[in-house]
Amino acid sequence: MFYHFKIHKEPNGYWAESIELKGCVTQADSLEQLYLNMEEALNLYLNEPENSKVTFPLPQRNIIGKNIVKISVDPKIAFAMKMKIFRSKKGLSQRQVADLLGMKNIYSYQRLESAKKANPNLSTIARIKEVFPEFNIDEIFINNKPKHKHL
Repeated sequence: MFYHFKIHKEPNGYWAESIELKGCVTQADSLEQLYLNMEEALNLYLNEPENSKVTFPLPQRNIIGKNIVKISVDPKIAFAMKMKIFRSKKGLSQRQVADLLGMKNIYSYQRLESAKKANPNLSTIARIKEVFPEFNIDEIFINNKPKHKHL
């Protein structure tokens, strides 16, 4: 999974802003450092506390334009985020999804929405696909590392 950033050149360096996530910005002296900072800023921005009610929008598919780059999301953060989004879209509580997945307790499900704890096994992923058929696991592992461009 990746989000788009627009890079801006300044006399003393660079700064970038996420197109899809308002307020997700970073800066650096060099373009190479900016790419590292964009990835760090993006993952920090998306890694909400477990009890947070915030649900971030999924990234837009293809945004093209001058100085726009794709920045990858850490797979654990992407997985936890997608679980929360899909549950919310269906209007289900964590308890309800835990029941649909055949989990004995809600804590097992809550781990799936936690970037620090999410580590589903194959049988859990298969059950997730049954409950949320539109959940595309491949999107979590898309890794479009940006190629450094000179602005």
